[in-house]
Amino acid sequence: MRNMVRLLCGFYLLALTTASANQFSSDVPLIQPEQMSRQFWQTKLTAGDKVLLTAEQIAARNKQTFALQSEMQSLASLPQTLSKAELLSVIANVSPVPSSARFYADGREVSQQQWQQYRALLAIDKVQLQNPLQFALVVKRTALRAFPTEDKVFNSEANLDLDRFAETALFPTDAVAILHYSADNRWALVQSFNYTGWVKTNDIATGSKEQVLGYARRQPFLVVTGATVRTAYTPNWPDISELQLEMGLRLALMDAADTGFSVHGQNPLASYIVSLPVRSEEGSLAFVPALIPRSADVSLGYLPFTANNILQQAFKFLGERYGWGHDYNGRDCTGFISEIFRSFGFVMPRNSGQQGKGAYGDNIRFDQSSNAQEKLSAIQKARVGDLFYFPGHVSLYLGMQDNQPFMIHDVNTLIYPLENGQLYRGTLNGVVVTPMLPLNANTEQSYLDALYAIKSLR
Repeated sequence: MRNMVRLLCGFYLLALTTASANQFSSDVPLIQPEQMSRQFWQTKLTAGDKVLLTAEQIAARNKQTFALQSEMQSLASLPQTLSKAELLSVIANVSPVPSSARFYADGREVSQQQWQQYRALLAIDKVQLQNPLQFALVVKRTALRAFPTEDKVFNSEANLDLDRFAETALFPTDAVAILHYSADNRWALVQSFNYTGWVKTNDIATGSKEQVLGYARRQPFLVVTGATVRTAYTPNWPDISELQLEMGLRLALMDAADTGFSVHGQNPLASYIVSLPVRSEEGSLAFVPALIPRSADVSLGYLPFTANNILQQAFKFLGERYGWGHDYNGRDCTGFISEIFRSFGFVMPRNSGQQGKGAYGDNIRFDQSSNAQEKLSAIQKARVGDLFYFPGHVSLYLGMQDNQPFMIHDVNTLIYPLENGQLYRGTLNGVVVTPMLPLNANTEQSYLDALYAIKSLR
């Protein structure tokens, strides 16, 4: 296998020498510009528009996922209160002081005094014997963080793209349970269906449990199918004006019979009217109509789950900047995968390890005894849209080209061996198409060596 990789990289170096003639150059081995087009991969499909699972089957798959994955939690089944011991356990799991050093962007190590200040923000002294839960809807894209602070910290590798306080993001209309507040009340400790962390209090609006959880059941509904979509400019209501909405969001639809023929001063004839949550001055939940142009990339209901649509959705993120924990107004590898499949109605665990090691879906597992040929054989049988899992990473399988498996993924690093035995270390830092075999998952392992699972949601 190492000889194969070096041969591939030799081919790549030859390609670089002729790049000027082709007006295309890249430091990614074997890549060609046509491979950056979804149509290139779609033309290879057979029965690409065949529905792989119906809406009812996807709902059954989601039920299976919740049953099998302990990190997935139905908010409807949460208790009314958490005991002191239960809430303290949650806080300890969300906001532990790491065992290894953390650093600020200027290179200063986070001191014990600063860790004490972060710990003080957790307001552990405010935890009661019984702690009632509240429910809320997210009203704008918001960061979910390990500590209730906007401070960024990094590990000893000092990669400033990887803020170790960043966990994920929540989007408008996402439902959460509020477990606790920070010492300054500027942050709320919230639990979503697949993650728990701290969000800014001003980015959520509290309502009754039925108000909050009932939103996702409202019919009919619109689904955001673009990478992002924005509401129409609304001069008299800034909270819903040009609001960014992410792929896969489900939005309750309204009709002009409900709103009249002027919505915030605009006739809704050329728009969809959606009901969006907003936060009052005191923090309570209300719903207001907002307009999304009919020209926007949206769908009435979830998209049909087909191979063509999987590729279509994946390539809408092509070139987006990588964002660890959904930082940089983007997403990371698992966010990329989750939002693609959310377009079809799937829900998934948040982290790649939870996804890859999870029992939901159809899984092929590899361990230390699995050899390269076993993995290559499984890859050759994989179907477009299957998911490849590596330690800390996930990619989506595109298909074969010249006997090489290709994948699209949201990835930070670019590492591969050169003919002289050295490692090439570059940067991808975005959603890209790459071959699998020539590249390394890390400095120690090729992607093939690191591959531990292939998951299909079909």
